Parts: sequence; structure tokens; C-alpha cells
Amino acid sequence: MLIAIKLAHTLVWALLAGGILALPILGIEKNFRWAKIITFVVMIECVLLALNDGRCPMTDWAAQFTTDRSPNFDIYLPQWLARHNKLVFGFLFLAGEVTVVSSWWKASKRRQTY
Repeated sequence: MLIAIKLAHTLVWALLAGGILALPILGIEKNFRWAKIITFVVMIECVLLALNDGRCPMTDWAAQFTTDRSPNFDIYLPQWLARHNKLVFGFLFLAGEVTVVSSWWKASKRRQTY
């Protein structure tokens, strides 16, 4: 069961991380609809983490099947990334949002000048 949880957790993480990495590209390409969707999904994840004392609910689920508590006991990531995941992707998320908002601002200014 632990392997299935780790696989599911890794898949969810990969989708969220991929979305976060896509944000600046979406902003530059002015694809604001997808940027808004990804932002909404990431914010839901942030709320879930906040409601669970900063832990992913899948971590608690995986903990029922092992006594291992290494940073990556519940996900297939290198230990350093599992340990610093929120810091790394939190920074990337904020940087992506700055790019999206900046691109949106510039695009809206251009529309006003026509």
C-alpha cells in the first residue's frame, strides 16, 4: 500500500510542480486563462496544507504504513528536494505569479491605449 501512496503522491506533486513551472511561460505567452486555473489549483493545495499543519494529507496516510520518517518516506523525490519542497516551489510559484501579473498588466495597458 505504501508504494501505491508514494506513486499517487509523486503524481500529484508532479502535476502541481509542472503547473508551477509553467506559470511564467503562460504569463509570457499571455495565456491568462490557464495561469488562472493553475493558480487556483495551487491555492487549493496551499489551503489543504495550512489546514493540516503544513503537511500533505497523503503524508499522514503514508505514515500509517511505515515507521520511516525521512523527508521522502512518502514520495519518490530526492531527500534534499523533499526536505525543501515548499521553499523551492513556494519561491517558484511567487516568481511565476509575478511574471503572470506583470504580463497581464502590460497587456491590459496596451489594450487601453488603442
